[in-house]
Amino acid sequence: FIFSCTPGKKNTSNDKLFTKDNLVAWCVVPFDSAERTPEERAQMLEELGFKQFAYDWRSKHLPTFPTEINALKEHGINLASVWVWIDTDSAEIFDDANKQLLEIIRQNNVKTDLWLGFSNKHFDGLSDEEKLEKAVASVSYIQNRAKELGCTISLYNHGDWFGEPENQVRIIEKMGAKDVGIVYNFHHAHSQVKEFPRLLDKMLPYLRTVNLNGMKIEGPKILTIGQGNEELSMLKTLKESGYNGSLGIICHIETEDAKVVLERNLQGLKSLLTTMDERAALATY
Repeated sequence: FIFSCTPGKKNTSNDKLFTKDNLVAWCVVPFDSAERTPEERAQMLEELGFKQFAYDWRSKHLPTFPTEINALKEHGINLASVWVWIDTDSAEIFDDANKQLLEIIRQNNVKTDLWLGFSNKHFDGLSDEEKLEKAVASVSYIQNRAKELGCTISLYNHGDWFGEPENQVRIIEKMGAKDVGIVYNFHHAHSQVKEFPRLLDKMLPYLRTVNLNGMKIEGPKILTIGQGNEELSMLKTLKESGYNGSLGIICHIETEDAKVVLERNLQGLKSLLTTMDERAALATY
């Protein structure tokens, strides 16, 4: 089967930005003290009202990825994206785990958006310009592989040089790739809070997903939405910019039940929407 998603496709306006159907569950699979099976996870997502899911994984999860794909389909949940982490500096960009992941995607005819992150060791010892050249070459190679699968790619901010939004924009523009997106994560952006409006302006033409988090400049890294003192203004800035991509609701706490964490973040977002008077969005919760 083929998933019906169009990766990177955005709403014609951002009136539906905060509605439930626009939310993507993220950082769930490796972050669940209940260690749910694919079927149990899909059932949980359906019970929480999610229509979209981003697949985060570790090597031990890959054998059950095909089962996950089928379970999501059966529960009416779109596999909106799949995590791809490049943790090698060898000439061969994909390690064995990533090769297995891509083969499963091919075999199951999944069309999705690959969220692409790079370990900093991929750029060790290089000057800024050399990093840019290597990033362009590596991302171009991965984009070509993704196109062979009928997939798209988005650059994911996970810290270090590659995770800087301005560097990601430089990479995309040097590639001349209008079909490469950006995923921006609040939980990897504590040092960028005051710069967020300026960075958002640069990212906006490419921005596909923003993953939310409670935000205090001093941390902690992971905080329930609504318990910080910065995310409300960041959400207002996001809304006012006209951004109309998807929003991620993260789990990212290994020691708690994923359902409890996701539900807590949904309630936190709902409380912020009440403050923002987002009535149309609240009607969907």
